[in-house]
Amino acid sequence: MACLWPCILVAASGILAIDTPHPRNSVLHHLTKQLLQKYHKEVRPVRNWTKATTVYLDLFVHAVLDVDTQNQKLKTSIWYREVWVDEFLSWNSSMFDEIREISLPLSAIWAPDIIINEFVDIGRSPDLAYVYVNSSGTIKNSKPIQVVSACSLETYAFPFDIQNCSLTFNSILHTVEDVDLAFLRSREEIKRDKKAFLNDSEWELISLPSTYSILQSSAGDFAQIQFNVVIRRRPLVYVVNLLIPSIFLMLVDLGSFYLPLNCRVRIVFKTSVLVGYTVFRVNMSNEVPRSAGSIPLIGVFFTVCMAFLVLSLSKSILLVKFLHNEQRSGQEQPLLCLRGDTDADGPRMDARAQRATVTESPIFQEHQAQSGTLKEVWFQLQSISNYLRTQDQVDQQDVEWLSLLYRFDRLLFRSYLVMLGLYIITLCSLWVLWSGL
Repeated sequence: MACLWPCILVAASGILAIDTPHPRNSVLHHLTKQLLQKYHKEVRPVRNWTKATTVYLDLFVHAVLDVDTQNQKLKTSIWYREVWVDEFLSWNSSMFDEIREISLPLSAIWAPDIIINEFVDIGRSPDLAYVYVNSSGTIKNSKPIQVVSACSLETYAFPFDIQNCSLTFNSILHTVEDVDLAFLRSREEIKRDKKAFLNDSEWELISLPSTYSILQSSAGDFAQIQFNVVIRRRPLVYVVNLLIPSIFLMLVDLGSFYLPLNCRVRIVFKTSVLVGYTVFRVNMSNEVPRSAGSIPLIGVFFTVCMAFLVLSLSKSILLVKFLHNEQRSGQEQPLLCLRGDTDADGPRMDARAQRATVTESPIFQEHQAQSGTLKEVWFQLQSISNYLRTQDQVDQQDVEWLSLLYRFDRLLFRSYLVMLGLYIITLCSLWVLWSGL
């Protein structure tokens, strides 16, 4: 019995070998071998060399990964498709068990040298080594790519900015006589197709318009297709965190103009508002995109309003300093006048004392005493009159300065109102234009 087991195993293995076809004898293997046996991937696959190979392109935008305004770069995830006809990779499906489509390695066949002109970095994409080929010789090459492209990014209308970045596809070496380009789908369908786009990011895809053109150069005429990726920013977060607080801060600064001009509390209040402006400016610099080519409009308005605040604060400081100096000079004047009268009276008393020692008549002494008292009263009245006249001149100068500064303050207030109105109207207009797309 033990001797029968090896015979049974040999017989079973023979039966399995007969029932399982060898890969070399399969129809698919035979078809693949026949297609690639005499195939030359170095040569453009046309039987008539004067006939151009038309490459049909299609593009789907999957997501906007990063918008780098400082370095003027856009990073997108796209799904890219190429379709062309290879005249040496066609077969009769009825002769090969009705096989109508197979996969072939991309490295074994001819492929068009299509690139993206705006590439500024190595595109990260999974290595898809195979393409689909049908019985008519039509080849379909599909692959996802993370494209890092150069783009002119404008931040003037932030956070209601709309960016338009182009992806231009063309051949590196083949002119339009050898390799021509065309659209796989209609241009209107490509423009409106947003099914593959992820809408949970900061950016929203508006449209994907495309154009076909011929690039003329010294090396020849090259066919190119340009896809324009039109995207817009979702501004709700920035409206809540930047625009509304900035408007509130400007309104608080605007209310400080209702404080009296010569009030020192106004300086303290405006200084506190200036500190608030500075802190908000530092926080805003982390949120607002930075670009060497353009400055966001919100930054321009904020800087102008901050300049108005500094100008008004400087005017208030000068006014308080001026009034303080005038008050000090007004307080010192009567002291100087009184001190001068006291010094002047001293010699007169000494002179009367000397004359009293010479004259001994009581009538003369009484007459001299009355005349000295009248002179002293006259000098005091004259000193008070001079002081009041000087004080009236100082008050008149104060009134003139206050009137001038009050007009200047009203001018600043109206300018501030105009600036704030322009700021709000501009933001509303940008919001309407953003919503209209």
